[in-house]
Amino acid sequence: MDCFVVPTGTCRVLLVRVMLAHDRRRSVHCNVTEHPTAPWTAPQVVEAFPWDEAPRSLLRDRARISRATLRQRVKHLGITEGRTAPQSPGQHPSVDRRMGSIRRACLAQVIVRHAQHVQRLLTGCFAYDHAWRPHRSLAMDGPKPRPIQPSSHGQGIAGPEVGGLHHHYERVAA
Repeated sequence: MDCFVVPTGTCRVLLVRVMLAHDRRRSVHCNVTEHPTAPWTAPQVVEAFPWDEAPRSLLRDRARISRATLRQRVKHLGITEGRTAPQSPGQHPSVDRRMGSIRRACLAQVIVRHAQHVQRLLTGCFAYDHAWRPHRSLAMDGPKPRPIQPSSHGQGIAGPEVGGLHHHYERVAA
């Protein structure tokens, strides 16, 4: 779990909190706010893992926003909490890489208007990332495994993703 900031076209700064499952590099949850507070941060864990889907452990940074309220919520869910070492920003590289990918692939291409705009962009970006983008660490598959389409299945066509920022390619019979 980590967060990053997104500037808007109206010179406001939004905070985006991202939670990532390490098993298949899957983005589990993301939420956006203009005013981050501890009471806003704590429910994010419950929203990310609504039923009996809670992970065994959660690695987070030492941000002030994630103090007692979040620790208490994580403890009640039965999750073992791990924190990065003080002044060591590179201790959860998979989340940092994902945040960089989000910035480069989605947010750097558009002028963000408001929090709902960022949320809509990120929802589309995660759907594209899970279903279509190849990941080297997953043998060029995605977080959601997909079947290989041989050239005998027909001609490849492009389909727009993330509002046309990206495209996926599928083979369809002619």
